[in-house]
Amino acid sequence: MRYVSTRGQAPVLDFEQAMMTGLARDGGLYLPETVPAMTRDQIAALAGLRYEEVALRVVTPYIGDSFTQDELRGAIARAYAGFDHVSRAPLIELAPGHHLLELFHGPTLAFKDFAMQLIGQLFQLALKRSGQRVAILGATSGDTGSAAIEAFRGLDNVDVFIMYPHGRVSEVQRRQMSTPADANVHALAVDGNFDDCQARLKDLFNDHGFRDEVGLAGVNSINWARVLAQIVYYFTAATSLGAPAREIDFTVPTGNFGDILAGSIAKQMGLPIGRLVVATNQNDILHRALSTGEYRVGTVAPSISPSMDIQVSSNFERALWLAYGRDGSAIGQLMEELKSGGFTISQGALEHLRETYVSGRASEAETSAMIATIREETGQVICPHTAVAVKVAREHIRAGVPMISLATAHPAKFPDAVEDAVGIRPPLPPHMADLFARDERITRIANDAEAIKSLILERRTA
Repeated sequence: MRYVSTRGQAPVLDFEQAMMTGLARDGGLYLPETVPAMTRDQIAALAGLRYEEVALRVVTPYIGDSFTQDELRGAIARAYAGFDHVSRAPLIELAPGHHLLELFHGPTLAFKDFAMQLIGQLFQLALKRSGQRVAILGATSGDTGSAAIEAFRGLDNVDVFIMYPHGRVSEVQRRQMSTPADANVHALAVDGNFDDCQARLKDLFNDHGFRDEVGLAGVNSINWARVLAQIVYYFTAATSLGAPAREIDFTVPTGNFGDILAGSIAKQMGLPIGRLVVATNQNDILHRALSTGEYRVGTVAPSISPSMDIQVSSNFERALWLAYGRDGSAIGQLMEELKSGGFTISQGALEHLRETYVSGRASEAETSAMIATIREETGQVICPHTAVAVKVAREHIRAGVPMISLATAHPAKFPDAVEDAVGIRPPLPPHMADLFARDERITRIANDAEAIKSLILERRTA
């Protein structure tokens, strides 16, 4: 299996190289040269299997010779051993024809654990083999950071630096990043928004001298391995509701586009997904782009669903590459135009995107109201990101086609928003019950690439 950059100017890599590289040398994102197909019989055979076995079957074709079957099977087993639900990603029924896919049963209570726990295990295998030391740099709007820290904390050959927008994540999210006592963990509060954090991350990766000097590695959803791990739960959810014998729709609360991109890859593999519904909050650049064909960056407005407070959606580049017929030069041109504020999607590419995705948005008031509605109708308490998905999903449900909304985080990660909506402050699970009593370690830093470089050079373990 070979991996190519969306901008067409970087070396072709194998899976392990693409995973360890993260961002391509030309600034693009890696994708598999071909998407392996699964037959209807192979998909049908997944029904009823343990999550770990489905993961092995779905992921294996992408790995090539990078890891043996025994290595991959062991990594998957270790990745999901700490999840607190036997199904790993259970489905619950909200209403006839509408289901919720709970993706928050991992150690940090968010869907990012599915990818980060696996990538952590694969990184360890690769680093043990090579003897290399890396500095992992991540940018987070809330959940990626804590998931990365949980996956890599305490490891001898890894330093972890996580940038998050100062004052723009929930207190639970912040404390999950700032309270680990491990010496290799560094939580960096950047003066700016998530897009600033993501831009600084790309600045540092595109400084190839610095990147090579510190062994920079990326675990944001720019890393293909992150997207790959998320494909799995589309298969477990869809087959539990009758796929491949029936079509299934999914609605995904969307910020950086990695989670819903995983759904589109599952569809390319042969999973009979009908609609992939992009659900945005008030920072609705993706909904606007799919509606109008204009991708124009605006001002990020802080919301009660902060993990979606994004204007520059990195993984949308991968979707554009597919829509533009894998034309790296066209994508490079669009990304240059983005530096000046935005671009117009060509009519052919827009039609291709609309064949895969539909979209909707939820305002702050609608998000809060949906939390209350679901509590009243079902007794379930959902997080604000999940509420965005449910609100938009209800507008796109089709008769006779099951709809699955992705519940991306535990409501206890956003207690203020939930309490404002329903008057209940959801408690943290037992393993995190003392979170607010733990000491925090945070470094506040300017939105400046040189300042971040200096800090990494100062604090990394040589």
